Amino acid sequence: VHPKRPGYLALVTDRRPLSTNVSSERSRTMLMSRSAGAPLKAGNSKNDEAAKVTKLEEYIKARDYTGALALLEFNRKTGEEDEDKTLMWIGYSAFHLGQYQRGYDAYQEVINTSGNPPHEVYLYQAACLYYMQMYSQAEEKATEYVQVSKNALKDKIQRATTDEAVQEKSKELKRERMKSQEQYQKMAADKPPSDEEVRQQITKEIEAEHSTQKAPELSLKNRLLFHLAHKIDDQDKLMLRHQELTDTQEDQLSLAAIHYLRSHFQEATDIYKRLLLENRDDLALNVYVAMCYYKLDYYDVSLEILAVYLQAHPDSAIAVNLKACNHFRLYNGRAAEAELKVLSDQGHNLQANDLIRHNMVVFSMGDSALQVLPQLVDFIPEARLNLVIYYLRHEGVQEAFDLIKDLEPSTPQEYILKGVVNASVGQDAGSREHIKMAQQFFQLVGASASECDTIPGRQCMASCFFLLKQFEDVNIYLNSIKAYMYNDDDFNWNHGISLAQTGNFKAAEEALLLVQNEKYKAEYCYISWLARCYISNGQPRNSWELYLKMDTSNESFNLLQLIANDCYRMGQFLYAAKAFDVLERLDPDPEYWEGKRGACVGVFQQVVAGKQQREDLRDVLAMMRNTSNPQVEYMVRIIKKWCNENGVKIG
Repeated sequence: VHPKRPGYLALVTDRRPLSTNVSSERSRTMLMSRSAGAPLKAGNSKNDEAAKVTKLEEYIKARDYTGALALLEFNRKTGEEDEDKTLMWIGYSAFHLGQYQRGYDAYQEVINTSGNPPHEVYLYQAACLYYMQMYSQAEEKATEYVQVSKNALKDKIQRATTDEAVQEKSKELKRERMKSQEQYQKMAADKPPSDEEVRQQITKEIEAEHSTQKAPELSLKNRLLFHLAHKIDDQDKLMLRHQELTDTQEDQLSLAAIHYLRSHFQEATDIYKRLLLENRDDLALNVYVAMCYYKLDYYDVSLEILAVYLQAHPDSAIAVNLKACNHFRLYNGRAAEAELKVLSDQGHNLQANDLIRHNMVVFSMGDSALQVLPQLVDFIPEARLNLVIYYLRHEGVQEAFDLIKDLEPSTPQEYILKGVVNASVGQDAGSREHIKMAQQFFQLVGASASECDTIPGRQCMASCFFLLKQFEDVNIYLNSIKAYMYNDDDFNWNHGISLAQTGNFKAAEEALLLVQNEKYKAEYCYISWLARCYISNGQPRNSWELYLKMDTSNESFNLLQLIANDCYRMGQFLYAAKAFDVLERLDPDPEYWEGKRGACVGVFQQVVAGKQQREDLRDVLAMMRNTSNPQVEYMVRIIKKWCNENGVKIG
């Protein structure tokens, strides 16, 4: 079997978490509140201070985080700005530039130098760790944020519930109740609140105020832990965090992102479309909807929706890359590369963007794969898969297996690739264990509700049955997708062999002749099945020509045996005799003489019956004389006698 080797996988996102917030039409992940960078204080001049703050805000608004970082570092060196606030903005800018380690270090410096650092710093550090794929450390930081916040709340309550504070609160309550005569009269009848009741009221007020003030941070913490639960595959925590999500735009975007990452693209699409209806000005939502439609194979729809965003932001690398991916699916790699050239013409350094570097390898069908992909396998999952595909296409089956053997598949593409690799290893090494694993992987995809009616899903079921040698079932699945796979060499290879296995040699020949890959056509498996089809379809001469094109080898010897036996069985005695004649000269086995003898007699009988050309007897006599066997002379004499009696010139 030639398991369908998946095409290279183009990335529409680098699979680092999708945006969890959209605060403007060009905004991506905004994990930090703008309040963290309150207006910076300058040294002496209020005008200079206003100018610097305005300039920084302009950088941030334009998402020019490189410019913002340069300004912040300069201000920090001059010592004119508040150190902690400058560091907070540095962390913010570095984070949005994708420099997560730098952002983490800036926040750590705030913790180290500030006597009372903002609690949210720990949460921002957790976000940086998350993007660096240090998930356990990120969870620890989020837990540290919770603990620090609890301790701060506890200290605040303790300070607010001292005896002096309680007495002062009691007096305040008394004054409030005395504001109206009616309340005063009621107060006189009621028992005044005890100190413990006052303490409880103070505690409730502080906790309510804390919850209100910390609501954005707590929401961010829940979203972060939600994504962490997905990354570490903790379903219980995932459901817990899911239940705590609200209907806010940020939480719904986070939920949609998780649906997307779990390959629930329709659910993600529904959320994004609803948010888009509610927030027409958030143009970035069009990109997310377009990404979902791309994943759902609606490439035309994806392009149509994406055009809305590109019209406003034609220089967006993410959007242009998505457009290129759609063109790759609709047309070819050259069309996709032409789209990326737009970015290059606008001054973008394509080699500086890992996502685009990866896709340039994909669009060029593997060019520079060994230079680019190994550097990306640790943080771009598709890079590993594409490197596996590259090795499969370049006879590196063992290298492909080493790369994918420890991968726990979670998407249909990963299951398919695991199946292909195991099938390849199993066939190369004759390993029944790997063949069985491949069959199971293919069955999981082909029988799944989401994939059973897709082309890859049906290909998987066909591969599963092929490995089980249930070729009638193979043909059912392959026939159902034949119209879509006319020019696919892997498909035509498998379909041809499966048809031949069920005796449909005419259709098998047609399928095998559609294979264009010269490498495939040089494989003995292909040649032998095509030869068998030719023989079964009454074209033994074509099978003999296949043999004549081969170099002398074990494979050519095996093909001779196939031609000799199949032609003999089909009554095509002339080419059976030719094959047995060569076999006898290569290996003087008595069986080959017996086969040649029977084939020569068969040709003679066909000539006598008028079913074969009389001139073929010349070849028969020549082949007979190649054997030094006592029976030869008797047979030659009989044939010559008949030729003389019937006026056949045999030279």
